[in-house]
Amino acid sequence: MWKDFKAFINRGNVIDLAVGVIMGAAFGKIVSSMVEDIVGPILGRILGKVKLSDYSFVIGMKPMPDGKPPEPILFKYGSFVQQVLDFLIVAFVVFLIVKLYSRFRKEAAPPPPTPTESLLAEIRDLLKKDSPAIVNKG
Repeated sequence: MWKDFKAFINRGNVIDLAVGVIMGAAFGKIVSSMVEDIVGPILGRILGKVKLSDYSFVIGMKPMPDGKPPEPILFKYGSFVQQVLDFLIVAFVVFLIVKLYSRFRKEAAPPPPTPTESLLAEIRDLLKKDSPAIVNKG
């Protein structure tokens, strides 16, 4: 069992996945900070400092022990709407970051053909030139 576990851990995919999860968590903090500290205040200013998470309505009363007054049971629809908006903002910011990254990323040139590939291409070209019917059959 130890051998199997060691082989599993030593696979490149597991290590790549672990690095991806760690980087994703760190990147998530950056994106969350951007949304909360930059985009959120701008939208709050534009919308007149509306705080959606405060919107709710009472759907019942929760009885409390020891003679304390009952507490309201709230249907917090504003909090849900706020979470959906936060998600959409984060998704849009990630979209913009990926778009910007892909714009500045240089495409790598394909590697030159190996000597074997060059030789095979020459043989293919000679076969096409000498007998096109044989090469085209399949």
